[in-house]
Amino acid sequence: MISFILLLVSVILLILLTVKWHLHPFLALLFVALFFGIVSGMNLDTIIKSINEGFGNTLGKIGIVIALGVIIGAFLEYSGGAYKLAEIVIQIIGKKRVHEAMGIVGFIVSIPVFADSGFIILNPLNKSLTKKAGLSIVGTAVALILGLMIAHVLIPPTPGPIAAAGIIGADVGLVMLVGLIIGMLALVVAIIYSKYYAAKTYVDPNPELTEEAIQEKIKNAPSATMSFLPIVIPIILIIGKSIMEFIVVDGQEGTRWFQTISFIGSPVMALLIGMFFVFLIPKKLDKEILSSTGWVGKSINDASTIIIISGAGGIFGAILQNSGIATTMANGLSSANLGIWLPFLLCAAIKTAQGSSTVALITTASIIAPMLPGMGFESEVDKALIVAAIGAGAMVVSHANDSGFWITTQFSGIDVKTGYRTYTLGTFVVGISTALFVYLATFMV
Repeated sequence: MISFILLLVSVILLILLTVKWHLHPFLALLFVALFFGIVSGMNLDTIIKSINEGFGNTLGKIGIVIALGVIIGAFLEYSGGAYKLAEIVIQIIGKKRVHEAMGIVGFIVSIPVFADSGFIILNPLNKSLTKKAGLSIVGTAVALILGLMIAHVLIPPTPGPIAAAGIIGADVGLVMLVGLIIGMLALVVAIIYSKYYAAKTYVDPNPELTEEAIQEKIKNAPSATMSFLPIVIPIILIIGKSIMEFIVVDGQEGTRWFQTISFIGSPVMALLIGMFFVFLIPKKLDKEILSSTGWVGKSINDASTIIIISGAGGIFGAILQNSGIATTMANGLSSANLGIWLPFLLCAAIKTAQGSSTVALITTASIIAPMLPGMGFESEVDKALIVAAIGAGAMVVSHANDSGFWITTQFSGIDVKTGYRTYTLGTFVVGISTALFVYLATFMV
């Protein structure tokens, strides 16, 4: 009980530092880790060792992966490739099915691109299509942001799931495969909710861009094939490596083909290959684009915040692990029979309180990771499902302390009350549904 109270106080302190006093999550996580280590009576030398090893080990696993993923996203954003991605999906699905189209487009685009950025990129296209179809912007905007959020919290190489997988020690390929399957089921719920509930509230889209202006952007964008390759190739390579490791027979691990696939299917190499493909997108790849002030420089600046927060999450996790509280809590929580619902509920509480899905993912993974053996989740599939459960919690719920809430409402012309009644409720419905899908999956493996 004392251990649980101390951890609860630490989480509340983390929420207060980030929400009430607006302290940067890196400093908040570092201070809370120090607080927990000292109050729990850890040896001071062990605290310092935990800080250094927790930070270094975490970034050693995921730092480069996050940076490469953000670079790929930046090139798709700045080149207009995201418009081409949207256009090809809409051509397949049909312009009259705008809710389905925007949900699926958001789901695809948010795999490499941050959800907030993806919404801003696709918002003009969404407005134009919605106006042309005579629909309410509320339904299509909610479909778009929910599609973006699902991939954002479930599917690597988005930084949150990558960080959670690294902290927990889950296989990234399996996390990606599980995230895709669970995510597609959640996307169906999101589209149904948006089309048959959110869309009942009518708000005129009043698009800022005409159809002609959007077509001009699409005309200057790279081809659909070139826009898809930087996303599809890393996914194929990473999933291919995981599948190969499952089907390989004893004695083949030392063969050249096995080593080659393992090499190019590792997250770092897969995303590095994806980055080389994304370099082919600009019509002219000059030195300015690759400079510290160009597309690469801007993306590295964006990635640095996620990387540093991930490292701080690793510190918190190392402190928890070395304090011995994980074993104590795991034994106590296992008797409560929460199982897969524990990471979901913990992440949902942190997300709702402080707003950032990525911070909630990293913090929850840091708390849960040392507890997994005591909870009985030790296989690679178990770990992938734990990451998916944490991701489900990272959707619940988005409201006024989440930048995504304001981007969705302000860019779509939706008032705050309507935003709470449609988008906020939608994150709750989809988050709970996703957790339920994860729970059902535990009976199938």
